[in-house]
Amino acid sequence: MTEQQKIERAEEDTVAFTVEDGMAWVKFNRPEKRNCMSPKLNRRMKAVLEELEFRDDVKVLVLTGEGDAWTAGMDLKEYFRETEALGLGAVRKSQRESYGWFERLRWYEKPTIAMINGWCFGGGYGPLFGCDIAIASEDAQFGLSEINWGILPGGGASKVAQELMPFRKAMYHAMMGENLTGKQAEEQGLITEAVPAEKLKERVLEICEALKKKDTHALRATKWTMRRMVDMTYDNGLEYQIRAQEALHSFGGAAARKEATRQFLDEKSFKPGLGTFDTSKVKA
Repeated sequence: MTEQQKIERAEEDTVAFTVEDGMAWVKFNRPEKRNCMSPKLNRRMKAVLEELEFRDDVKVLVLTGEGDAWTAGMDLKEYFRETEALGLGAVRKSQRESYGWFERLRWYEKPTIAMINGWCFGGGYGPLFGCDIAIASEDAQFGLSEINWGILPGGGASKVAQELMPFRKAMYHAMMGENLTGKQAEEQGLITEAVPAEKLKERVLEICEALKKKDTHALRATKWTMRRMVDMTYDNGLEYQIRAQEALHSFGGAAARKEATRQFLDEKSFKPGLGTFDTSKVKA
């Protein structure tokens, strides 16, 4: 056993984060284990996400990994073997802790970006789907390896593949247990975009800067609408959008829309198809 493998991290050290210039950089922080998710990490991640969600100095959240992995999925020893030895109650507790922060991420108040710097396997598909935008290095590795050790891709991983990828690609991915590169993951719809590793942070920063300029309430309403409509018919989706826009008005949407219209029609200071309006001029 190597010295790295012997590292025992305190719960608060399993996730690292900094806030800089409106961006929260959150890291899976178990590089010695390829950032696999233990019960400790899952509890800590939920606490960190909740701490950052309503901070005024956080406009965008980026989830990435320390070292050469994003996350290699669930920790086979700590999440599975050790938890299962304690009985069904312990299993259910660990499941709720992991699925709980995946769910929190899906409906987060702020825009979220997965910056996938390396391995993304199995259980990592949960937070991958939870993030609004996913940018990966071209040489990142994506895999549902569960079939190779006798189980199905659980924890939502199968659903994520089926949701994001064409059916035939998702079926092959789940049944064969073969990895995808970042470029292949982009081509098959699993992620938004793949870029050379040396350009990864630069590209994520570009997206963060663009998101920071947009109206925060409109961003939240847009991302929730896009997620809610997945299982809706067209008519139900149309109705939902009408009600969501009405709700947005009560969260400052009316004032933002009025100011954006003024800047476009009266000032002629921006064009919606070419950029965003100056949100700093919106009157509360």
